[in-house]
Amino acid sequence: MTATPEPAASPAPSAKKGMSQGIALALAASLSNQAGAATGALAFSAIGPVGVVVIRQVITAIVMLPLGRPKLRRMTWSQWWPVICLGIVLGVMNMTVYATIDRLGLGLAITLEFLGPLAIAILASRRLIDVLCGVLAGVGVVVLVNPSPSTDFIGVGIGLISAVAWACYVLLNRKIGQRLPGFEGSAAASLVSVVMWIPIAFFWFSAHPPTLLPVILAVVCALLSSVVPLSIDMLALRRLSPGLFSTLASMHPVWAAIVGLLVLHQMLSLQEWLGIALVVVSNVLVTATNLRRA
Repeated sequence: MTATPEPAASPAPSAKKGMSQGIALALAASLSNQAGAATGALAFSAIGPVGVVVIRQVITAIVMLPLGRPKLRRMTWSQWWPVICLGIVLGVMNMTVYATIDRLGLGLAITLEFLGPLAIAILASRRLIDVLCGVLAGVGVVVLVNPSPSTDFIGVGIGLISAVAWACYVLLNRKIGQRLPGFEGSAAASLVSVVMWIPIAFFWFSAHPPTLLPVILAVVCALLSSVVPLSIDMLALRRLSPGLFSTLASMHPVWAAIVGLLVLHQMLSLQEWLGIALVVVSNVLVTATNLRRA
């Protein structure tokens, strides 16, 4: 997406430079997201995935409410119901992906979660090539998981729930964007989510009193995985088309595998790298074919 030049003394940057900046921003946002997830994982041993999710939801609401300034009393039911659903989905999405990270590792967890938005793109199309890409992604998951008697099928199942939650997140955000201006919908959803998690937080932290370091790690996780990507993505989407932005999102599983190795020392086998690559290639092909059709 090329910005309309503003009347100013200095010339507007070229489209090529703007695209380069957009690509760099999108890649930085996806890297920040996975660095945040790895930071949160470092706190699992002290406060568990539940504790990390609770703190992340609180920090996100603290940042989003003044940014979005939702007019709660003026919202109609047609605006409230997708906001309430998104608030629920935010908690489910974060909880399931962190639980999957805890059981399977960062790279595998994010790859499984990434199947959600990929499924939306495939199901929305009637082209044979997109169906074949879906099959390719399925093969990638089988290669990645390598089903055997020792496979953590519970972890895989939780990961697939996180994929469904991410798909719902995309669809609900689209609907909310059509019914509420700016960040009002996202801010209201963050409030709904944090209110729902308050009783969970009370019982969880009563049984698992947190120390300072895990809380700091969870706060950093919230900033890197929620606040920073939100800000950077807005800047990137001013310079990139939605299609190119979606293609760059394919780096999420790759960054997750790299960050998991460097920060969490989670080694991946060649077979697991191959599975991740198949899922990423599937997404790139789906996006590229739909861009060509547009």
